[in-house]
Amino acid sequence: MTGGSRELHLGVNVLSDGMHPAAWQYPDTDPNWFTDPAYWIDVARTAERGTLDALFLADSPSLFQEPDKPLVAPPLALDPIVLLSTLASVTTHLGLIGTVSTSFEEPFNVARRFASLDHLSRGRVAWNVVTSSDPFAWNNFGAAGRSREQPGRRERYRRAAEFIDVVRALWDSWDDDAVLGDKATGAFSRVGAIGTIDHRGDYFSVDGPLTLPRSPQGHPVLFQAGGSAGGLDLAARYADGVFAAQASLPDALRNADDLRARTVAYGRPRNAIRIMPGLSFVLGSTEQEAQRRNRELNELAGERRLAHLAGQISVDVSELEWDKPLPTWLLDGAEATGGSQGARDIVVNLARRENLTVRQILDRVITWHRLVVGSPERIADAIEEWFTAGAVDGFNLMPDVFPSGLELFVDHVIPILRDRGLFRREYTHSTLRGHLGLARVPDRRDRVASRAG
Repeated sequence: MTGGSRELHLGVNVLSDGMHPAAWQYPDTDPNWFTDPAYWIDVARTAERGTLDALFLADSPSLFQEPDKPLVAPPLALDPIVLLSTLASVTTHLGLIGTVSTSFEEPFNVARRFASLDHLSRGRVAWNVVTSSDPFAWNNFGAAGRSREQPGRRERYRRAAEFIDVVRALWDSWDDDAVLGDKATGAFSRVGAIGTIDHRGDYFSVDGPLTLPRSPQGHPVLFQAGGSAGGLDLAARYADGVFAAQASLPDALRNADDLRARTVAYGRPRNAIRIMPGLSFVLGSTEQEAQRRNRELNELAGERRLAHLAGQISVDVSELEWDKPLPTWLLDGAEATGGSQGARDIVVNLARRENLTVRQILDRVITWHRLVVGSPERIADAIEEWFTAGAVDGFNLMPDVFPSGLELFVDHVIPILRDRGLFRREYTHSTLRGHLGLARVPDRRDRVASRAG
């Protein structure tokens, strides 16, 4: 590998059909694939054929809209943990990253599900930690006595921090050598090797212990997705990787410096976190072919592209015009009242700095992620530029259309990255932590002994 000891990391973010709003309408797709196990298995096997680090699943426990309105694209329908369990059984090396929100779940359930999946996959699992601002999702979890009013961003992150503390404590509630299995004496576990966590906090009261041993990775990998100040702080404190969203190199460099400084402030190594923003792309064998594919997709989407952008930056579509800048109040820095503040900032910062119209914005980003349209060489150049600049450790790939966009990348871009010495030719590890260059998390006794030494 070039770049000293650094290694490029590549995951793939599978959003049912593809990143483009018209992906499901493209001629070589089937609108019903999003619940078809054969489709998902094919995508996972393609990713593993390309020796990618991981397959990443976003999630939403809502349709993002009122149910009486027709959907304009397939939803994020399948539960990530259930789907990843299927994919774990048909792959051997590919990492498996599932999104679960701390806003609606309970720590014990999340700790148990991810630890179970880490065992079943032999150490290939990560939890992508998010907080949820979607009001439709919030209204799907109206437990008796629970306020129907959605909490603010600061409270959501406070709950998330305590949630992670509890989950990690549960993952540590068994020592590595807790299972004795002594047939002669009948002792299945070692005395004192399994313990309660006795957590009492502002949001949770959990006794523990977990119902299964420590997983192959010690802890499943923790990813975090959120670009606001609260999200960056949560990542700096806990995360092994971040699914960042950046649209320009200057912003990516600034974000990386901010995150790394916060990480050091929490007493962690500056390079403890793998920074992997989304990279959307439309790929063709030539520049002309890529541009033609992009035009075809844009024509299929039509005005929905405008509505798609409006939804992502939490504004009414009536406030956007194709050949005019974003509204002045938005460019002046008004905070989002709903949705992701980090996502809005990415689009607004790019538009403000380069004085872009809405049409020009949509030529540069899809759902607030960087968009590159071009040949395999152009896509490889775009990856190499940000990696060698130190702005990223890799990317979460977001092809325009599945499965064809991923197949084109694996067959035509991966060989270029390998020839440049940027990416692996074969897997050299069997766990996701190994792929990412992260050490296994030692158990609580070893960590205490290490600190004492």
